[in-house]
Order: sequence, then C-alpha cells, then structure tokens
Amino acid sequence: MYNTIIYDVDGTLIDTEKAVLGSLQSMLKIDYGKVVPQQDLYFVLGIPGSKSLPQLGISDIDRANERWNYFMKDFFHSIEVFSGIKDVLDTLKNRNIIQGIVTSKTYEELLNDFVPFGLSSYLTHTVCADDTKKHKPHPEPLIKFLEISGADPKKSIYIGDTIYDYECAKDAGIDFGLALWGCKNYQNIHTKYKFKRPQDIISLLD
Repeated sequence: MYNTIIYDVDGTLIDTEKAVLGSLQSMLKIDYGKVVPQQDLYFVLGIPGSKSLPQLGISDIDRANERWNYFMKDFFHSIEVFSGIKDVLDTLKNRNIIQGIVTSKTYEELLNDFVPFGLSSYLTHTVCADDTKKHKPHPEPLIKFLEISGADPKKSIYIGDTIYDYECAKDAGIDFGLALWGCKNYQNIHTKYKFKRPQDIISLLD
C-alpha cells in the first residue's frame, strides 16, 4: 500500500512537449542558426537544459536556458493539463495520500509553466533542478524528496514518462509507474506498473 505518490511534471501532469520542443527549435534557429528536426530533440524531454544543451553543441548554458525560457512564452497556449489528472489529484488528496513532484524544471520554469494551472495546492513537497547538484537519471532528486518529506521509500512510488524517470526511481529504491499518456518509448522501459490513463493510478490504492 502506497501512502506517498511522487510525480514528474512534463509529460506526466502537464503536456508540454509542443512547447518545449517548439521553443527549443526557435532558440536554436534564431540564436545559433541551427535547424534541428523535432524528432532529433526528443532526448531533451525529462532532463534539465544544463544536461541537454551541451549535447547540442552549446557552451553558454545559462544564456541559452534563459533564451529557451523566453521562447517558451510564445508556446504557452499549447500547454495543457492531461485529461483526468486533476480528478486523480483530488481523489488522492481526499484519501490523505501525500503527493509531491520531482521535476527537471527549475523553480522559475515551474512558476511559469506549471503553477498557472492551479495544481500546486495538491502537492505538499517539491524538488526542482535547483535543489540538487545531480539530476535525473541520477537518484539524487528522489533521495532529496525522501529527505524533505520523511516519506518511506517502501511506501512511495514515482510516476513519470521517460527512461530518465525510471532510472532515477530504480536507483533511489522506489517503485516506478510509467505514464503511458506522455511516454514516447514505453517498449524500452521495463517496469512493474504501466498506466494507460491517469485514473489507473487510483487502482494502486484499491
């Protein structure tokens, strides 16, 4: 029986794929003259810009991240909460389940991209990229969550949509649930739980 459910944000609670990839393409083209097909950028989903941008040959990481966030504003209209998420968060809150997030977003990015959707009130603890020196797939972000929340890893589960999320949970000693509604390569992620829709999360408690 789980009493703590930890979520990733992008691709799990909110659909930001179009915004993240579209804004990155804009930044790369306008600032660096790079035209990169969207399918070649999927690897950035789920890890901080500090890890993904160097793989694109960019060295001025802070400036590039700032510009990436600037272009994200042009795509905010494409971001939406996945259908069923709010009902799940509400149901679990009413059952006194601790809920929180571990995300590769910085606090600034979380404030801009996530907070406007009004889901923060359901979440008691948050770990962002600013909170740890190492990031997913390293387990440090989830270990940090356990420290600040006091949650029992044996009664906790992390729900995310990427291989980075899975590896983070595995190495932190926490069970993992794959959010198929946001996942691109589910065939390569071998985990106990695979949820077709957010409502399936509730079955963990029944």
